[in-house]
Amino acid sequence: MKILDRYILTTFLKTLATVFVILFFIFILQAVWLFIAELAGKDLDVLLIVKFLLFYSPKMIPLVLPLSILLASIMTFGNLAENYEFAAMKSSGISLQRAMKSLMVFIVFLSIIAFFFANNIIPSAEYKFLNLRRDIVQTKPAMAIAEGQFSDVGDYNIKVNKKSGDKGEKLSGVTIHKKAANGIGNNIVIKAKNGLLVNQEESTMLQMILFDGNYYENIIPKKYEERNRVPFVKASFKKDIINIDLSKLNTVEDESNITNTNAMLNVSELTYTLDSLHKNFNKDLVSFAENIYQRSGIINFRDPNAAAAISKPKKDSNITDPLSILSTADKSRALEIAISNLESAKFSIEGTKQEMELKQKNINNHWLALYEKFVIAFSCILMFFIGAPLGAIIRKGGLGLPIVFAVLIFITFHFINTFGRKLAQENGIPPFLGSWMSSFILSPLAVLLTYRATNDIGLINMDIILSPIQKGFQKLFRIKNNNTPK
Repeated sequence: MKILDRYILTTFLKTLATVFVILFFIFILQAVWLFIAELAGKDLDVLLIVKFLLFYSPKMIPLVLPLSILLASIMTFGNLAENYEFAAMKSSGISLQRAMKSLMVFIVFLSIIAFFFANNIIPSAEYKFLNLRRDIVQTKPAMAIAEGQFSDVGDYNIKVNKKSGDKGEKLSGVTIHKKAANGIGNNIVIKAKNGLLVNQEESTMLQMILFDGNYYENIIPKKYEERNRVPFVKASFKKDIINIDLSKLNTVEDESNITNTNAMLNVSELTYTLDSLHKNFNKDLVSFAENIYQRSGIINFRDPNAAAAISKPKKDSNITDPLSILSTADKSRALEIAISNLESAKFSIEGTKQEMELKQKNINNHWLALYEKFVIAFSCILMFFIGAPLGAIIRKGGLGLPIVFAVLIFITFHFINTFGRKLAQENGIPPFLGSWMSSFILSPLAVLLTYRATNDIGLINMDIILSPIQKGFQKLFRIKNNNTPK
């Protein structure tokens, strides 16, 4: 490796490492805020929190790495141009492409690593992250109940004055409000002096054993005029057991993160799953079509003789309307049956349509997860070919102007990518186009910037804008001078 290649590569690596650490820390802070409800005030040890963030952090790499490459490229080549090092290289016959040669090899190598990281590390980390969240609930169910405040746990609002024990399983001063069946109000209140949380790691149920308490329930009379009396029932108990479903503990804001398993699969697993999903989708579609076909009665007309007999009345019959031979009551009944059959078929079609749309959305999500693994690798190369020539054009290093350009470009990239994904999920466009939309749109920008930087044209050629204006003013003044009387 030549001295120049070593110098540019070393400078870029130092900048990339610094930028990556800073941005990664910022995105991890965003994760802390995202899961603050699950982490705060629940007596989690430091090791568990570190493990929690460690399993969550790999999914940040697809966002952090392209942005880091973009910013590091702008800063590195901006510094070289600002310090006239590019001018010295060009005077020695070294072009921009030659200066970028060592970094091109490194970026291609980094993009390959990014693909394998997205294909192997991220799915494994996503799986472990989900299991960790569930294990936390099962091994430490008391975390869902904070001291001194009401905690929403499934069908109950639970408040405890104090928790004790190794896992916070011993409770003191327990107050429980049970939600009404319609979700409005709390008609049942349970108060106990002490409580104990008991659960088995293999079980999905949590037992809350209460000691020395009272049970209050508001009774709503059927007669409206008796409701002003507000009658209630009170009962005392020495021991009471309440069963709570563990799946209702630590309610997750975004349920799609749990139910959506495509992020836990690699390329081979996604390919196999997609093949099964497509087969099941086509099978269900054909099955429903055949069911509707049979229910419609059209199958009875497949016999030409039967069709002719039904469609054409007999020669000795003057009947043209089959309903005319029925009485008024029978005619009304026949029409009601026909309308009922049509409404039933319509309801079945609408329900199946929604079900098939959900299945198609699931298929699209798997396709998007498959394409995203390749988009991550390509985005690293794309951001480099945008950032490197842009830094050479603007000739500014440091953290000022490069950050502005990097943020604008990356926000555009991320917005287009999000828009394409959402559109592809709803089956508005093919998943391939939805995943690659941002890359297709920004690739011409990378080609344009590389061309302009190579030919020393600059970011914006102001002559194109100013030249027509200047010629217009010159022509205007020439006309005025010709019209001026001598």
